[in-house]
Amino acid sequence: MKLLEQAERIIAIALLCLMTIVVISAVIEVAYEIVTSLIDPPGFFLGVSELFDVFGLFLMVLIGLELMSSIHMYLEEHTIHAEMMILVALTAVTRKVVILDSSKIEPLLIFALGFLVIALSASYFLIKKKRVVQSG
Repeated sequence: MKLLEQAERIIAIALLCLMTIVVISAVIEVAYEIVTSLIDPPGFFLGVSELFDVFGLFLMVLIGLELMSSIHMYLEEHTIHAEMMILVALTAVTRKVVILDSSKIEPLLIFALGFLVIALSASYFLIKKKRVVQSG
């Protein structure tokens, strides 16, 4: 069992290091997108499509940070926190909503994403409520 725990720890540390590299490169990508969008004519103006690209990249960075945080929590506490995973999923769905092209969206997809947001939010609420009841 000790060997398995050490292997899990090494894998989690490797994932954390890789995720750190990915997040740093994503931050550089966001900065590059903003700078190039502001420099390109007409200058100091981000169009709607550029804003959606930047918001999508920004939310990807937040998802990466949340995943890094969950890996860090796993290393410290040896448990996976369900509320953190729900927050990552909720952020991912939010990113999907932000980057969707409104001219090409099917109504069923909108209802499915809305239902998913409601289900994830309800799950998060119930988990938090259970923790408050247990601690109080």
